[in-house]
Amino acid sequence: MSVRIRLKRFGTKKRPYYRIVVADSQTPRDGRVLDEVGLYHPIEKDEEKQIVVKEDKVKKWLENGAQPSDTVKRLLNKKNIFVK
Repeated sequence: MSVRIRLKRFGTKKRPYYRIVVADSQTPRDGRVLDEVGLYHPIEKDEEKQIVVKEDKVKKWLENGAQPSDTVKRLLNKKNIFVK
């Protein structure tokens, strides 16, 4: 079982927001998740509210071998949670 940190889409048409979740790589995008570790609101103007991450949970999952998607890796690097 390969575990990924990725985005789960919510919101309406043309007004999306996402939850940053930990899920099995085989589950659908909006399927069952193992853990929720943050939020991403791409439309939000305020940089502080645009990305909200629970750093302790993210670090725990990364230490246990979870692989972030490319988009999540970029978001985490913006919040100074550096991913190799």
